[in-house]
Amino acid sequence: MKPVTTALSALALAAFALPLAAPVQAQPQGAITFGLGLGDVAPKSDNGTLLGAPVTVDNNIQPTFTLEYFVRNNLGIELLAATPFKHNVNLAGTKIGTVKHLPPTLTLNYYFDTGSKFTPFLGAGVNYTFIYSEKTPVAGLNIKNTMGIALHAGVDYAIDDRNAIRADLRYIRIKPDVEVNGTKIGSLDLSPMVYGISWVHRF
Repeated sequence: MKPVTTALSALALAAFALPLAAPVQAQPQGAITFGLGLGDVAPKSDNGTLLGAPVTVDNNIQPTFTLEYFVRNNLGIELLAATPFKHNVNLAGTKIGTVKHLPPTLTLNYYFDTGSKFTPFLGAGVNYTFIYSEKTPVAGLNIKNTMGIALHAGVDYAIDDRNAIRADLRYIRIKPDVEVNGTKIGSLDLSPMVYGISWVHRF
């Protein structure tokens, strides 16, 4: 199943699981939350072609950080940051190098109060991926920065009034152009699912 299809299916299932009654306040306007966790960036299975050969990119797990401000009751603007992700890049099954990137993501999330310790949420936003380190024997190779959409779904489990454990997933569109000495030779289609687990504190 393609990543975007998986993400949309997850969003639909999450929405279907919400109570049919009108939601009540889950997070108050003006609240700020900070999250600390781990994210597994899992690129899609088909990562494009370079010079006519198929490319594959492996997974990587790194610490993640979120900061969210609630502009309305239940409605928050969240910034996702992380330490650099590092991926091995394989061409026709042979490793040809590594790439590092930072994918900060800005998302608008809506939270639903279920009347229990579980608070599901849905969101959408935009990602800008900084590609800043390519190690490869190919001289003059350059992977460009890229911007794309981001979809978000998850659930918080309340430990107490100010702390929760979060499980979430994101689909992020990451498809940078690849150049050698300024000439485009293809695109590197990561477009990963990002699986996360984190602790979230409300100030």
